[in-house]
Amino acid sequence: MNQQPVVHPLHPVVLLLTAGFVIPELMFALGGTGFVGGPEASGWRLAAIQDYGFYGQIIDDGLERGIWTLDRLKRFLTYPFVHLSLTQALFAGVFVLALGKSVSDAFGGIPAFLVFFVSSIVGALAFGLAFDDPSPLVGGYPGAYGLIGAFTYLLAAQLAARGEPQVRAFMLIGFLLGIQLLFALLFGSNNTWIADAVGFAAGFLLSGIVRPGGWAGILARIRRN
Repeated sequence: MNQQPVVHPLHPVVLLLTAGFVIPELMFALGGTGFVGGPEASGWRLAAIQDYGFYGQIIDDGLERGIWTLDRLKRFLTYPFVHLSLTQALFAGVFVLALGKSVSDAFGGIPAFLVFFVSSIVGALAFGLAFDDPSPLVGGYPGAYGLIGAFTYLLAAQLAARGEPQVRAFMLIGFLLGIQLLFALLFGSNNTWIADAVGFAAGFLLSGIVRPGGWAGILARIRRN
């Protein structure tokens, strides 16, 4: 008799997103050792940040001058896969692996994919609109926080079904934001926190649409009203 596996395998979408973190870091590591790319390879990370990172000036130029080139638009999708350091990439990758698995198991692979990228895009928009910051926005944290938002939505729904306080579902995001605040007080802060916070909100709100039956439920409520 065939038995269902106790642990579901990682969805291909989650593996694909994780590979997007791992492959650049492997290239940067190989380039840093001089194993590939020659002397110029030591600057690959900086070049990648300049070529694929997101800058707030993109929003200013787009709104004020109508400059929306392909090179600028692509950065909404490429910046999550370029990190300032290996450590940043590792932490973002762990979040995407763990929470991406939970979200893809509950919603499916495509919804998890949408949550990650929509949260990344909305987070970048918030970063560009809120601050006049010349520093780049890079890394997978806004998308990862979007998956945290989706995971929080799942927990809140489960708690509501059991008649328990839904506020408990927000303990994870509260802890993470508290850690960010502590680090900001100890070591100084940058403005990328707004992208993380908005990414979380986007993931939470989007979950009501991309969850199984979510869009159909919204349409049904619209028809009733």
